[in-house]
Parts: sequence; structure tokens; C-alpha cells
Amino acid sequence: MRVLIVASEVVGFVKTGGLADVVGALGKALHAKGLDVRIMVPLYRQIREQHHLKFTGCKFSVPLGDRMVQGAVWEANLSNSQVPVYCIEQGNYFERDDPAQGAGIYQYTGAVGAKIDYPDNGERFAFFNRAILAAIHRLGWWPEVIHANDWQTGLVPVLLRQEGDRDPHFGVARRWRTVRSLFTIHNIAYQGNFPPLMMHCAKLPGQLFNHEALEFHGQLSFLKAGLNFADRINTVSPTYAIEIQTPWYGMGMEGILSRRSSLLSGIVNGVDYNEWDPETDRHLPANFGPDSVQPGKGICKAALQKQLGLNIDPKVPVLGMIARMVEQKGFDLMGIALPAALRLGAQIALLGDGDPWHRKSMEEIASRFPGQVSITFGFNDPLAHLIEAGSDIYLMPSLYEPSGLNQLYSLKYGTIPVVRATGGLADTIFDATPANLAKGIATGFHFGSYQADAFSKALVHAVNTWRHHPAVWTQLMKTAMSSDWSWAKSSESYEELYRKTAGIR
Repeated sequence: MRVLIVASEVVGFVKTGGLADVVGALGKALHAKGLDVRIMVPLYRQIREQHHLKFTGCKFSVPLGDRMVQGAVWEANLSNSQVPVYCIEQGNYFERDDPAQGAGIYQYTGAVGAKIDYPDNGERFAFFNRAILAAIHRLGWWPEVIHANDWQTGLVPVLLRQEGDRDPHFGVARRWRTVRSLFTIHNIAYQGNFPPLMMHCAKLPGQLFNHEALEFHGQLSFLKAGLNFADRINTVSPTYAIEIQTPWYGMGMEGILSRRSSLLSGIVNGVDYNEWDPETDRHLPANFGPDSVQPGKGICKAALQKQLGLNIDPKVPVLGMIARMVEQKGFDLMGIALPAALRLGAQIALLGDGDPWHRKSMEEIASRFPGQVSITFGFNDPLAHLIEAGSDIYLMPSLYEPSGLNQLYSLKYGTIPVVRATGGLADTIFDATPANLAKGIATGFHFGSYQADAFSKALVHAVNTWRHHPAVWTQLMKTAMSSDWSWAKSSESYEELYRKTAGIR
């Protein structure tokens, strides 16, 4: 089966979040199952600088507004795999990222440290969506399913319909009509909404600018385009698939999703254990596994404390957190609840970046608890691995969490999560209730209400369990580390979903 995964990022090439991990790991897992899977992303500056790319010979031009814009296709493989990654070249749109200057792939850093979207993001990704179809045609490799991901590829299902309906070459139009689309929502809060003039820029028929098609509160919504025109829709956990059909979580898209609910499914993201396994992790000073946790985990904890300037003490619990510092990740709760755990002697290793006010709140807490709080702004992959291995407890107090990956990494590393029971967190972490402990399935601590008191209570419970109930903690660690959240099961579900999308049994 031929599947083209299209996305704005993929791990090993460019990454800002979990989307990149999912695209790369899913691609490898599908390839291992025998699918002809390929990936297509924009050619960003960092990809050109860090990878040996081969020119495919494919050049094209696509209409944007009143002009034609040129592009080309370069190729490389995912690391340690034979999965082709096609990179769409258009220097003016995609080769502006420069971390040293605060320039990312979607945003740049403003004067006060705030992240600001590039004003031409709509135009950039309108080009990318059109370029995807142009590249398929020029490469002559016709997928049975195009798997589009998030708003940056939301126009693909619409354009696919247009190509099938309007291509002047009957044979080519017929080929387009055999291609089906799957659209995955990784986070429905990011919608790609742009002014109506974007319809002209993207060369979309004006009659589609209506509430039943592409219009969303007076704007063109890339996300809504994907939801309305894809042959099937999925998201990244069963619970989130239910949640986004409600007003609280649906972000205005709940009506569409309820109407198309028969075509909506949820598949939990898996973990690439080639990258995230404490028994083989090359980033760790000592390796360990479920049957030999010590001394490896203790060595990692001491190394983490030393590297981050925390007090080196094996008798205090270390809390870990790797996240964007935004409301979605629970940082408004962190500012209130975290001090309660710190007053019990806990430490925290925090890695991430985001809103200036959340950064300031965490810095204020650090000043109140010297030797107990470490904050590293930005993203550092080796440090992320060390935080997972060296921490005792992992924090995910999310307002909403479509799937989540770090709680799954934490399980493998014996770092027990404290999570809000929402989305993928509810699907993957089993609360340490007496009943679940008796069944041997407990792997973490839940709280339900999005309130600082509820989070604080769950966090203090976890700290006290670590400190006073070592037998329970050992059981939690062994159950967690033995859990299997690999891509093997998830990729089977995706293969089945592709077959349904393509009409293949």
C-alpha cells in the first residue's frame, strides 16, 4: 500500500513538538510492516544545513494569487531507515529559520521575548499544500492515501478534490480521483485561520467561502478545510476524539466533528523505543531496565542534579517537566501548586520555552527555592533524555492533551507521571487507586478538575508515596516500565484506517 505522510515537521530533520516525533516514528513503523510510505515536508534552512540532500530532478510551479511560484523537490531518508523524505524547496518561504536570531519555522522572537507568528504563514503553507500535489504529479509516484497532519496541510483534501474534478487531462484527473485523504488533528487549538483574501492567494473557488465549507468566523480556516473535505478524520487518542465533539474542547469545530463523527476515530500515539529506552539510551551516564533499575537510575539522578545545579541528594524526589510554557500545559496551575511540593523538599528540573509571563512565574519560584529549582529555556534533546531518566516524578497538569508523548517516555524510564485525566493522558496513565494497585495496573496519579488545589493534592500524594511507601513506588515503577506503548500496535491501527480510507479490505 502506498501512503504519503505530509506534515510541517519530522523528527531528525526539524522539530518543534510532538508532531515531528509522530510523523517520523509512524513512518518507520509502517515501513517495517511493508507499506510503501514516504514523507513530505518543507525544506527549511536547518534541513539544508544539516542533511545531505539529493535533488530528485523534480521542478514545478504553482499558482498563488496572480503569480506563479517555483519550487523543487529534494530527497533524503529518515535516520536509520529507508523511508524517503521529500523536502519541498522554496527559499523565500521556508529558509528563514535561524535559532541564533530567534527565528523559527513558524514564529520569530519579538522585542520582549514573545513568540510572534510570521505574517505570511498563510501564504507559506498555501504554497506547501499546492506544492504537495504538484510534486506528486511530477514525481510520478501516486499514493493511495495522503495522510495530512494539522492545519499546515489542511488544504490538501480540498485541492485533491479540485484536481480530480478540474484537471484538463482526463487520465491525470482520473488518477487524482483514486487518491484518498486522511486528516489527523494533533491539536485542535491550532487552526490556521487567515483573512478572506487568503482564498485568492490559495486559488480556492470563492463559492467555498461559506460556513458549510471553509469560512470560520469571517476567516479562511485551513483546519476546517481538512475537517470538511478529508475522506476520513482521526486524532491522537480515543478520549480526545470524544472530547473535541464538545464545546469545551472543540474550539468551535465541534459541530463539524459531531456531524462527521462516523468518519472520526482516535489512535494513541506510540513511542519509538529505538530512541526512548533507558537500557540503550546513549544520552545517559548509566543504563537501566525494569529488572535492574538501580544503580542506573540513581546515577542518572545524581548526574541530573549536578548538571542543573540542584542540591545533590538521593533522598529528595526530583520532579521533571519538559513542555512548552503555555496555558495548555498547565503552567497557570504550576505557579500555584508547585511550591507545596517544594516545601516538602522536592526538586524540579524544567525544560521548555514559551510565554514570557509563565517564564517569569517559574523564575520567581526558583528565586524562592534556591537549589531546588532548575529552569532551562529552549529545547535540548540530551537534557530531555536525562530529565526523563533522572527524575522520580513527571508532571503533566494539562488543560487538555490530545495524546501526549512525554508521559509514555516517563513510563519507560520508571518516572511516575502525575497527570490531569484528559485526552491521551486518561487513555495511557492508570491512577494509583487501591483497586488499580491490587490489579497491578496502576502507573501514575490522576487529578480531574482543572484546579490548582486538585493538582497540588495529587502532586503531594505522589511525593508522599515516593517518600513513605517504597514498596508501592517500586510496584508503580515496575508496572510502568513493563508497559508497551510502542508503535507496533498503533501502526496496525493506522494501516487498518488507511485501508478503510482507500476502500481496501
